[in-house]
Amino acid sequence: QVQLVESGGGLVQAGGSLRLSCAASGRMFDAYYVAWFCQAPGKEREFLGAISVRGLSTTYADPVKGRFTISRDNAKNTAYLQMTSLIPDDTAVYYCAASSYYSSSQADYPFWGQGTQVIVSS
Repeated sequence: QVQLVESGGGLVQAGGSLRLSCAASGRMFDAYYVAWFCQAPGKEREFLGAISVRGLSTTYADPVKGRFTISRDNAKNTAYLQMTSLIPDDTAVYYCAASSYYSSSQADYPFWGQGTQVIVSS
């Protein structure tokens, strides 16, 4: 089992950047795929992207390709979501999640952080 805690959210102006962190505790963080999701007010939680267990492979949802980058440092038990060229529509609560296999479906991720709020002002 792994416990996840996100940090790094906040208020940023449109066009700005923000880096979110996902710190893991527990066992075998490097055995899990890590994904990032976001949930805007009144909307479903959406898949943003995921990174493989060793960080050699990443996948992204189309809306964030070229703007968001997922990375991880297994020595620090931490994954990251670097967000650039932010727009007001990126305003949401951002979550990291972990699974023993890759999926873009939130139902396949048994471990979740509590979320961190990102607000992008115009």
